[in-house]
Amino acid sequence: MQKTEDRDLKALGQFIGTQNYYNVFGVKVTDGVKYVMENGYAWFVTDSIAVIRCKPKIRREPFLTVELHLSKEAEHEADMIIKDGNNHVLHRQHYTYTDAKRDLKLYCSNGVMMVPSEY
Repeated sequence: MQKTEDRDLKALGQFIGTQNYYNVFGVKVTDGVKYVMENGYAWFVTDSIAVIRCKPKIRREPFLTVELHLSKEAEHEADMIIKDGNNHVLHRQHYTYTDAKRDLKLYCSNGVMMVPSEY
């Protein structure tokens, strides 16, 4: 049986805490983030990890929020916004095409990326 992706991430709310950590480009990700990646958003997670790992100013921050905001004006466009713990924008990246179905927020705390309900 072929697995179908859940681009709406309907089961995201079930992730409270984590039992496992997975290494993605040197950042630990939780069960919730693994679910996000397996359901069509791996590009978003890996892009955000690449930015976090490659920009020293961002890498030094102990707490980050990583947000995906779908455009309200242009269909299939989105922005990734990385903020510090004080809500200051540290990085913004525009996507001219995405098949994402929803906005998304992740936290990255001390080298662990998680969904908010796992924090």
